[in-house]
Amino acid sequence: MKTRATMLLSAIFLLLGATVTYAQQARYTVSGYVKDKQNGESLIGISVGKPGTSIGTVTNQYGFYSITLPAGEQELQFSYIGYGNFKTTIKLQKNTTLDVKLEASSSQLNEITIKGDKQEKAINTINTSINRLDIAQMKAMPTFMGEVDVLRAIQTLPGVATVGEGASGFNVRGGNSDENLILLDEAPVYNSTHMLGFFSVFNPDAVKSLNLIKGGFPAEYGGRTSSVLDIRMKDGNNQKLALNGGIGNIFSRLSLEAPIVKDKSSFIVAARRSYIDVLMKPFVKGDMKDTKLNFYDLTAKANYKFNSNNTLFLSGYFGRDVFGFGKDVNMNWGNATATLRWNHVFTNKLFLNLTSYYSKYDYSLQFSNGSKKSETEPSQSYDWTSNIINYGLKPSFTYYINSANTLRFGVQGIYYTFKPGTGIGTEGDDQHIKTIPDKHALESAVYVDHEYKPNKHFGIQYGVRFSNYQTLGSGTEYYYADTTPGIRKRLIGQKDFGAGEKMTAYSYIEPRASIRYAFNDLHAVKVAFSRTSQFMHQLSNTASPTPLDIWTPSSNNVAPMVSNQYTVGYFFNAPNDSYELSGEVFYKTTDNQLDYIDNANLQLNPQIEADLLPSQGRAYGVELYAKKDIGNTTGWISYTLSRTERKTPGISMNEWFLNRYDRTHNVNIVVSHTFTKRISASANWVFASGTPATFADNRLEFQDWDIPYNSTEKRNNYRLSPYNRLDLSMTLKGKQLKRWKGEWVFSLYNVYARRNAYTVYFRQNPDNPDVKEAVRFSIIGTIVPGITYNFKF
Repeated sequence: MKTRATMLLSAIFLLLGATVTYAQQARYTVSGYVKDKQNGESLIGISVGKPGTSIGTVTNQYGFYSITLPAGEQELQFSYIGYGNFKTTIKLQKNTTLDVKLEASSSQLNEITIKGDKQEKAINTINTSINRLDIAQMKAMPTFMGEVDVLRAIQTLPGVATVGEGASGFNVRGGNSDENLILLDEAPVYNSTHMLGFFSVFNPDAVKSLNLIKGGFPAEYGGRTSSVLDIRMKDGNNQKLALNGGIGNIFSRLSLEAPIVKDKSSFIVAARRSYIDVLMKPFVKGDMKDTKLNFYDLTAKANYKFNSNNTLFLSGYFGRDVFGFGKDVNMNWGNATATLRWNHVFTNKLFLNLTSYYSKYDYSLQFSNGSKKSETEPSQSYDWTSNIINYGLKPSFTYYINSANTLRFGVQGIYYTFKPGTGIGTEGDDQHIKTIPDKHALESAVYVDHEYKPNKHFGIQYGVRFSNYQTLGSGTEYYYADTTPGIRKRLIGQKDFGAGEKMTAYSYIEPRASIRYAFNDLHAVKVAFSRTSQFMHQLSNTASPTPLDIWTPSSNNVAPMVSNQYTVGYFFNAPNDSYELSGEVFYKTTDNQLDYIDNANLQLNPQIEADLLPSQGRAYGVELYAKKDIGNTTGWISYTLSRTERKTPGISMNEWFLNRYDRTHNVNIVVSHTFTKRISASANWVFASGTPATFADNRLEFQDWDIPYNSTEKRNNYRLSPYNRLDLSMTLKGKQLKRWKGEWVFSLYNVYARRNAYTVYFRQNPDNPDVKEAVRFSIIGTIVPGITYNFKF
């Protein structure tokens, strides 16, 4: 393995050396930060280039840019959709620092002014399968209950699917929901939804932008096999006090941002709280009067710029869901993250981002029959808790060699503590405790990535990631005998390890490459390959993971997932940037996905690995995307034709079978139209093939009761009816009163009240057991109105 790694690195640096020879000419570097003039926010993806040439770059995720040009007088242009173009002429006689503030374009300006430069268009980027959305695009979409939602926005993009309303995750190109790396200011988030999937945990008032990467992964990302959802928070207004918020019929939110030291330091604090339980309290009586049904979250960030070369950021998130039905059943779950980042500019060409983070996800479940009533009826209760905690450190370097070459490299380390669960059962004065021992693991990686763009036609980004993973003591490894596939394995031995002692280790080499060739300004093709590995798994025997599912690390019995993905794409950018089209074909294989024997025991099972099965996965398909973001009418259309399958020894006759979240066809149409300065409307229509399901094809009769069973033993042998839904939204802006701006958002979710099937189950009619019936279960089977008043100050 070391030989292979050495050969790959040698190849990278040989090609790197060949591509930078011309850098010996008299050239100087211009670098700096690009920010919003009104609020001081750093701007991501701003195009910086020399007009009339292919020389250019874009600002990174922290708003920093670096471009190398020949000595002498040079013109630079800074541009981005929604901002006026900024041009400046500089005389290069030495390396120069140039910070720029861009001014947002007024809605009164014509669209030619605000359309921005082509640099940021998909046709001009090297990477495939990346979708970028900013908060303005998300706010233009129809809302659920009048509220902007990050996860609902990405579900309208090609290659992204869910099993339906109430799904607490999303699926990308055939992957499970646990195969998505979700980052909030670089800290991983393990449960991305509130209210069992209806709202995301990301407060839109605190979100600056998001990137969804589905393939052609840059080498800096690892640890998941399906996608990366990279969400960046606002830094906070460093120019003036700003207040934002909204009052809706489900929850309200409020954010405050202001400078600490103008132009140098700022903060933002954003909070939300739902109040369904408050609204329903007058109607809940008796044993249910103490019912709790709410969620809340708090997002905060602060930054301080010490000088032009050093900036410090501190951000955090805390959120929780609380479900309590009277005093008998109570459960809650939530995320907590903290991120400390340091941006340091060593030279005009070398940039460092050093990130350390903490992330925790925990949940608890409690059952109780109330207080003790008599000696013969003692009180009973059961409490179950579980969590996952990790600490991470990521120094990442970017070296801007010249206008054609950029080198990225870094090291990453994550320490995990898994607490699978503790169950405490109480009956009267007796207490029984069952605890699954903690598990510990260390994941580390080193990566290098080179981007080479010699001209406007050709570009390549290639790199390699070396990942290492090891489980650590204290702990116990279990050893099982091989049995008939699909049957619980038999324990034949075990071994104990001391604290910090290495137990099981895995290492992988993960090459990545993306190539782009542009025939002209309108047409380009891209190809990409990426290999990714994942060392942790979410244990769930439902189609949509619940907040109470368990995370577990790889071990001597559970191998890491390894995925290989191939992508080919065609991209078209219409003249005058009026619209853009793309089409991508992908093929993806994944080894060591987890499956389960029938009747697997996943809860508080110290030998849970005996119930797990390794599974192969494959997914392939075509994704089409058309987008228009210029003019009064904007939006996009996405269509995905795909197939997602699995093959598990001992399951479904050892044949390939459809994944539960497979959807052959998936269509999303999002349209927004501005009628006047104060009135706008939007619509979203969704159509998707029904998800597969396992139905009985036979039955046994026993004492007048039917017992259904599947005689073929094949999984997912039927498909539910197709899913479709129409959403509408209208925004009415009020008159501006000095600094106060307000707007009303009216929304209708599921306009024609379709009862889309989440699942179908069979039963004997309760009133007439001779009648057998199929029951369609719908999460939302009616129209859902929403109204929100948003304000800014």
